[in-house]
Amino acid sequence: MTTTLPARPAPQRTTSPAPRPGTSFLRDLGDPGLVVAHVGPNWFSAVMGTGIVAVAAASLPIQPPGLRGAATAVWALAAVLLVVLVVATAAHRVAHPLAARGHASDPAMAPSYGAVPMAFLTVGAGTLLLGGDVVGTRVAVDVDWALWTVGSLLGLVTTVVIPLTTFAHPGRRTPTQATAWRPSASWLLPVVPPVVSATTGALLLPHAAAGAARLTMLVVCTTLLGVGLTATAAILPAVLRELVRSRGTGGHAPAVWIVLGPLGQSATAACLLGAAAAGVVGAPGGRALQEIGVGYALVVWGVAMLWLAVAATLTVRQHRDPTRGMPFALSWWAFTFPVGTCVTASSQLWLHTGGEMFRVAAVALYGLLMAAWVTVGARTLHGAWTGRLLAPT
Repeated sequence: MTTTLPARPAPQRTTSPAPRPGTSFLRDLGDPGLVVAHVGPNWFSAVMGTGIVAVAAASLPIQPPGLRGAATAVWALAAVLLVVLVVATAAHRVAHPLAARGHASDPAMAPSYGAVPMAFLTVGAGTLLLGGDVVGTRVAVDVDWALWTVGSLLGLVTTVVIPLTTFAHPGRRTPTQATAWRPSASWLLPVVPPVVSATTGALLLPHAAAGAARLTMLVVCTTLLGVGLTATAAILPAVLRELVRSRGTGGHAPAVWIVLGPLGQSATAACLLGAAAAGVVGAPGGRALQEIGVGYALVVWGVAMLWLAVAATLTVRQHRDPTRGMPFALSWWAFTFPVGTCVTASSQLWLHTGGEMFRVAAVALYGLLMAAWVTVGARTLHGAWTGRLLAPT
């Protein structure tokens, strides 16, 4: 006598299906569920990297003819990308909810949640600085207020939630998982948004109502700067220890550039908030705050230039490594936004000190930013067209 056991139910799929060969955003639109199967928060880094090209150009010490028009076109591209990715992300969560929830447990994906609020903030800043030429000043200000509010709230969420739920509790992981979750400079991504909020919020200060509203905005932006810097200071030592432990051979050269983000962005924020404080608080307190902001920016700018040299050295070393190399991935967008923050910091220091070295540095760094953006943007477009970037990672 034989007993037939009931068939086991098929396990529920927890990951999205692999795209067919040739799947891309631009082609194969007949199966939109498959097209968005592997859209994650890391795609928003493309919005950040594109938006900072426009924002940095708006404040560049040298403004040759045509620069503003070109920067406005780049801002429009970043805005379109933001809308497309918001829609694609929503479609992904509806079509593949289990895969979407699994991003938080993916060491390569979880830190990228910080790119989402920074994408909103960067496009918002571009709208204020450049979008008025297209949509009018009043609309540009209103849109920036909306994007700044959304980005700031999301940034506070990522600053608190991602480190507590994703990076904490290493003892709960297997040895293999613990190795995958070793500290990386990408861990800074979720905690940098408040610093970006402080910078972009400072641009909005003149558009706030004079008096209590403007003072409140100044306090909020200063607090956001403090929150971002505190969170960065808490994570950065672990990142540096891991970098020393691996002797810079961890194979994550693009992520090392992320350290420039909080450095350049906080220097920019300090200059902008200091200048704003002079008009809100009044003398002599406002003047003192402005001097403190410029002094902080000078020190941090020097550290950023030193780290830029370190990051460039590690990148060249990895690129020349015959065994590892540096194959293209969306992480290459780390070559753009952090460099852009150094451009804005240099421009602000030139504005407040008149130092020629800062003008030269701003222009040179913007050239580096443009080279990185063109290279990474072209490779991203090609990867999306062929479907390679839409495959599981």
